[in-house]
Amino acid sequence: MTSNPDTITPAVLMPRQHVPALDVPLVSGGRYTLGQNPGENFDLIVFYRGLHCPICAKYLLELERLADRYAERGVRIVAISSDTEDRARKMAEKVGGKGIEFGYGLGLDTARQWGLFISASRGTTSIGLEEPALFSEPGVFLVRPDGTLFYGSVQTMPFARPPFDDLLGAVGFALDKNYPARGEYGGAV
Repeated sequence: MTSNPDTITPAVLMPRQHVPALDVPLVSGGRYTLGQNPGENFDLIVFYRGLHCPICAKYLLELERLADRYAERGVRIVAISSDTEDRARKMAEKVGGKGIEFGYGLGLDTARQWGLFISASRGTTSIGLEEPALFSEPGVFLVRPDGTLFYGSVQTMPFARPPFDDLLGAVGFALDKNYPARGEYGGAV
């Protein structure tokens, strides 16, 4: 197998280490800036592909259904894409986003810093919407108020994402048992 010098590998974020900066506008007004007004226990950052993705809409509907339960556990939820404000607003409306804040305009350089994979457009999707020229694939992260990573999951495509009800159970367990972030070892093996 040969390496292509023009290929950029996404970053790997390490648990218990600080995550990259994140600052995006919100469809509700204002900005989401990581570290400013964090959730009591976590910020749940959900990077989604964009309005063109019907699987993203279904996934975010599941999260919206659980948003109050996440809030009870001290979790602030923000869903972010590289979409324009108009497209992000349409996704928020489609999902009925009351418990989820919707950010937009994610720079693909920032997406790469978060370890997200980038895809190129394949044209019109199954729901008749054009994909952006480039966009990030999904990622789900729990970040502590101090800006360190507790949990992270990234994918190369829209399928088989972590279920939000399972993640909610994990948040409850972690808080109840003071369970630490795992996967933090970065030394020689």
